This record gives sequence, C-alpha cells and structure tokens, in this order.
Amino acid sequence: MASRIAAAATVRAVKGRKLLPTRAALVLTQSAVSKVKSILESKPEYVGLKVGVRQRGCNGLSYTLDYASQKDKLDEEVVQDGVRIFIDRKAQLTLLGTEMDYVENKLASEFVFNNPNIKGTCGCGESFSI
Repeated sequence: MASRIAAAATVRAVKGRKLLPTRAALVLTQSAVSKVKSILESKPEYVGLKVGVRQRGCNGLSYTLDYASQKDKLDEEVVQDGVRIFIDRKAQLTLLGTEMDYVENKLASEFVFNNPNIKGTCGCGESFSI
C-alpha cells in the first residue's frame, strides 16, 4: 500500500508530437529513471513508486505519486532500467502512451507526465481532462 507522497508532478498535453508506441503503459526518460533511483536509495522499505489519479483541480483529474512497498493485485507494473513504477488500476487508461520525465529549472523540480491523450489542462498544469 502506498503511504506518503514521493514527489510533485505536473502534466502536459502533447500536441503535434506523437510518442513512439511501446508495449509499456508508461515510458520513463533517463532523467526520470535517475531521480526515481535517487529517491528510493534512501528508502529501502519501498520497492518503487506508484502513480495514481484522483479527481482534483480545476480541470478534473490530477496524478498522484506515492511510495510503494509492494505491487497491489490490479496494479500495472513498469520496470525500466532497474526502476519499478506501479500504475494504479484507476490511472491505467489515462496513462497509455505517456512519457514520464523529471525536469529541474530555476522555479521547480518535478516529474512531468507528457500525455498525448489529454484534451485540456489548467493554467498551472496540475490538473487535466481526457
């Protein structure tokens, strides 16, 4: 069961750019893989991160990112470069074809979900609609 929030996450609608189709429900960039590894290094009781979705924000849905100590029965598991990401059952359809990135700039450091399925986002980028 997920216990605490692991990191902040932002969502971006991908327009005019097709992500490469893969068999994985979620693809991580090298930046995201490195950050997940560094987050989990200091937390040996957790085996990965769990991505979920909940109703929140001005546009309807928002991703959540929590620590995971095990894979739940209906979770989708993505393993990439030694990193394990579990996708909650409710978030699986909203994440198909999505790229998970980690971005650092002067104002923020956060995970960003580049999702081609999104129809709209709010101004701050925290919520989306499909």
